Amino acid sequence: MTTAQRGATERRPTDGGPTNAGPKTPRKARRPLTATRPLTAARRENRAGLAFVSPTFLVVLVVVVLPILWTVLLAFQDAKLVDIQGMGLFGNWTLDNFQQVFGSAGFWSSLSTTVIYTVGATVGSLLLGLVAALALRTPFRGRGLLRGAMLLPYVAPVVAVAFVWEVALSPQYGIVNEWGRSLFGWDDPIAFLSTREYEIGLFGLHFDIPLSLLTVIAFEIWRYFPFAFLFLLARLQAVPDVLEEAAKVDGATPLQRFRHILMPQLMPVMALLCVLRFIMTFNKFDDVYLLTGGGSGTDVAAVRVYDFLTARYDVGAASAQALVLAGVLVVLLGLYFKFFGKKMQEEQS
Repeated sequence: MTTAQRGATERRPTDGGPTNAGPKTPRKARRPLTATRPLTAARRENRAGLAFVSPTFLVVLVVVVLPILWTVLLAFQDAKLVDIQGMGLFGNWTLDNFQQVFGSAGFWSSLSTTVIYTVGATVGSLLLGLVAALALRTPFRGRGLLRGAMLLPYVAPVVAVAFVWEVALSPQYGIVNEWGRSLFGWDDPIAFLSTREYEIGLFGLHFDIPLSLLTVIAFEIWRYFPFAFLFLLARLQAVPDVLEEAAKVDGATPLQRFRHILMPQLMPVMALLCVLRFIMTFNKFDDVYLLTGGGSGTDVAAVRVYDFLTARYDVGAASAQALVLAGVLVVLLGLYFKFFGKKMQEEQS
């Protein structure tokens, strides 16, 4: 093959189309994608969502997150109330605050009192709310008025209701002691809010009870059972009537209907209420302080934090006490979710 023939072969098109002997023009380069293209609908929705959430995020950051961080910093500093204005973010770092908290005389007794107070008030408010919800479930004349009256302890100002309880339980002019003398034959009036231990006799046995602590627990149960009542009543109203009607046809007793029909429906709500009331009661301060001031065996942990701050003017020790209480609460909630939460999930499945 000659040189001319080889060149013609190389210029021959492979697709059988006409040949183009002219010079090839370069293709126009594809324009690269830039960020100037219009936003998609998803991006616009995301930006709108961030715009709506931003005010709430800022409020939570300023009101909740920053005070918590400031408390954590103060817990590791030698901070007194008179020095708090001139302190910066990083002061004199020390662990003496935690040594003072754990080494104080009433720390462990206060912690046990807090746990007893929290468990008793939580369980009592749930049970009383459940009884009230079951009693006011079926329609009758005046049910709406009675439902509204059930909310009075919860919506009334705590200062007002605490004052009413103090007057009613007063050993000098309280109506409870007057009823006790006339109905139960009490010889001496009982100081419910200032008696640490009270001896009672039952079936020939004599033992002491923490009277002031039980009184505060009773006040907590009475004040916050409407919270559980609202949740449980709403869940009971949502239970289909056909389930109970079918159980009645099968001959189930009221107790059997409650155990096998209503309780499985109420358990998720009761588990949620248990967690919420436990957290709220564990951190409760105002009820105990208004009734007893933390005396007579009612020295709960929140009152001790207040005493560290106001009586000793020790901001660092008060912050350390609050941090320790937060850790204890996290541990208790972790144990609850580990044992009872898993059991609840198994029952629901």
